[in-house]
Amino acid sequence: MSLTKQLTKHIREVHSGGNWSSVNLKDVLEGLSWQQATTQVYAINTIATLVYHVNYYVSAVLKVLEGQALDAHDKYSFVHPPIQCREDWVNLVNMTLADAEKFAALLELLPETKLWENLADERYGTYYRNIQGIIEHTHYHLGQIVLLKKILLQTDEKE
Repeated sequence: MSLTKQLTKHIREVHSGGNWSSVNLKDVLEGLSWQQATTQVYAINTIATLVYHVNYYVSAVLKVLEGQALDAHDKYSFVHPPIQCREDWVNLVNMTLADAEKFAALLELLPETKLWENLADERYGTYYRNIQGIIEHTHYHLGQIVLLKKILLQTDEKE
């Protein structure tokens, strides 16, 4: 299996399942209410904010894969529209999963030689570095989301 196909597999697995850790974004977010997703625990980002943040970078590189310019700024990666109802939350989750699948579909078509070219500009490194970084970044924040969900569900049980 080519490296491009391996990366595609990892993108799909961290978002929708099948990875060796048996944890994925889709399953973890399933059943969470918009109130739970927007509840702040201690001074930690909310689940909704982390979901937006994860997708911020996926959607930015997705645009590059679609032939557009890279337009992403770290300072905006946690700034999302308010989640004020179930529809807002469902839309964020659906957009995140849909963007990940579009990303994977385009990545699957990427010639492996393209992985070693710079993404947009030399300072951002290669396509490979960015794609692997997105996979690692998603796993990192997925772990935070899992812990926050456990805390929130235990808090809900006590009330």
